[in-house]
Amino acid sequence: MRRVTESQPISLDEIRTLASGRFGDMIKGVIDLERGILLLDADLHADQEASLLADGSKQADLWGINLYPDVAGEDWLEFDSMINLRPSFGNRSRGVDDPVIRAAIAGFIARVVRR
Repeated sequence: MRRVTESQPISLDEIRTLASGRFGDMIKGVIDLERGILLLDADLHADQEASLLADGSKQADLWGINLYPDVAGEDWLEFDSMINLRPSFGNRSRGVDDPVIRAAIAGFIARVVRR
């Protein structure tokens, strides 16, 4: 897994390379919004989630996403993961229901991915 933070950003070319090695056109990621950490490149969001939880993250701060490096515009970031389905935290879908959280995720991705 590739750990990405504001002090350790990632390039779009590196995301492309990681994606081509696993799913082809897409790469999975889990973000800890509170700690400012993104883990990329695993078969399952649950693997990245488990790694972050073992490292001290809190479940409520973790969100699963997918990145499509060859898609232009906002559609390159997809909010879709089984780990997002958490009714006890107020999220009743595989997406990210809260627009404020979606905006925070998009802002974080914009800061750590060098396009």
